[in-house]
Formats: sequence, C-alpha cells, structure tokens
Amino acid sequence: MLDPVKIVAILTARPGKAAQLRTLLDGMITPSRGEPGNLRYDLWQDQSDPARFVLDELYVDGDAVAAHRASPHFQSYVSAIADLAERTAVTLDPASVA
Repeated sequence: MLDPVKIVAILTARPGKAAQLRTLLDGMITPSRGEPGNLRYDLWQDQSDPARFVLDELYVDGDAVAAHRASPHFQSYVSAIADLAERTAVTLDPASVA
C-alpha cells in the first residue's frame, strides 16, 4: 500500500430523516466493500446522538477513490444525501500510520 487514501465523513440526519439516512448508508456498505480498491468501509453511529453517523473509508490509492465516486451506488448516494443529512467529509493522506 503505497499511497492509501482515507476518507472520514460525518453525516447528521436532518430532522425526521434518521431512519432514511441509515437505510441509505446501510445500502452503501456491501457494494463499497466489494470494490477492488477498497480496504475498509465502516459505518459508525454516535453514542450521544443516534442521528449522527461516521463513515470510515480506506482505499488503496486515489484511483480507487475515483472509481468509488464513479460507481452507480455512490452516484445514487450523492443524489439522495443532501435531502437526508448535513455532510462533512475529509480526505486524508497518511502522515504517520502504523
């Protein structure tokens, strides 16, 4: 793994949309984990706010991220996410990773 890329996304459901958000995020897990360049795709739920979720993603490189973003399941996610949640995503390069 020479140039891994990590993405951390924090998604907070809009009022009354938590269940729909969870369904959307659950639907991303299997196809995203099945991508050849995906090393990790984990969904977390905030203990203090069950309407807040964190996606923890790891890809082999930037090309794998681009392939993920071009996938049909990601395009479907993009078309729905703005209506369901506020989203903050951070794309990271390794600085000191074990």
